[in-house]
Amino acid sequence: MADLKELFQIMLQKEASDLYLRTQAVPRARINGKIEMIASKPLTKDEIRAITNLLLANETRRKWFVEKCDIDFIHEEPYIGRFRINIFMQRGTPAIVARHVLTHVKTFEELNLPGDLLKAFCEESKGLLLVCGPAGNGKSTTIASMIEYINGTAAKHIITIEDPIEFLCQDRKSIINQRELGLDVQSYPMALKHVTQQSPDIIFIGNIRDEPTMRAAITATELGAFVMTTFHTINAVQTIIRMVNFFPPHLHDEVRMQLSLILKGTVSVRLLSRKDGKGRIPAVETMVVTPTIARLIRDGQIREIQNYIDEGELYGMQSFKKSLVKLVKSGLVEVREAREYADSKDDFDLEIKGVRRYAE
Repeated sequence: MADLKELFQIMLQKEASDLYLRTQAVPRARINGKIEMIASKPLTKDEIRAITNLLLANETRRKWFVEKCDIDFIHEEPYIGRFRINIFMQRGTPAIVARHVLTHVKTFEELNLPGDLLKAFCEESKGLLLVCGPAGNGKSTTIASMIEYINGTAAKHIITIEDPIEFLCQDRKSIINQRELGLDVQSYPMALKHVTQQSPDIIFIGNIRDEPTMRAAITATELGAFVMTTFHTINAVQTIIRMVNFFPPHLHDEVRMQLSLILKGTVSVRLLSRKDGKGRIPAVETMVVTPTIARLIRDGQIREIQNYIDEGELYGMQSFKKSLVKLVKSGLVEVREAREYADSKDDFDLEIKGVRRYAE
């Protein structure tokens, strides 16, 4: 009989980020970005049902799953750790993905993130910051490190709105209130409707998926808060385009104007396997909204922003291409691994060779 606690322990021993369980499939885990088998026998239908019943022992969760066939929540396994659990139906039976949530929030330096720029963003008093990247590439971890930095250096009121709450924060210099969808509030727009009356300095919105949430986030920044949020996009240009496209076409000019005034920057993260096999390391694209970039957003020339990111090192900007090349030249990542994650493999090849491509 498969034991969930034992699977969690194996997962942690192998420093896996995700655990995958499904009927008639061998348990697998994502280790250093790659999915590997961590057991020898496939799980039976009864074993999956038993694990599902254990995780859904809470009646509210069980009712939600029966109605929606999909649920996302945090599970705490005593003496082992916290796990973000997603249970969904496939071919008539439950499937489970469990992500290990670290209890210790690492510093920018420990995470190999651009500390000086992130610290500068943390000192903003209003505006909007976007942390972007594919699922499972460190967006929540990046935000948590920023919140923890603010918590240790400034007396602020921080409100987080998450689905679900991943990192548990303890008050230090700041006071932090964490709200969970479904438990403390029904939706992001509902949470943001009255958030300014709660006198926050900083608001973290777990993820923006629709126009009402985007509109509420913009309103919060215009009323004087510094808002941080995440997007499942791969770079700054794609993120801004997606934000504008949340709205109907007749509002695009207005939205671009608002973004040009409130957006402070974007941080896009992709995790790569380390050359030494010891985990993963981020490649990071950073964009700072300078007056020139604000004008490009306002004028709808969003795709031209990439050229300014490529040349914006003076302002703390860095393209993925240059970040990947730095990782290779520092001996941290294999060339083949870095090339796989490049937006343009041709541009990456030229940069590795020291050849500069000029924009036409």
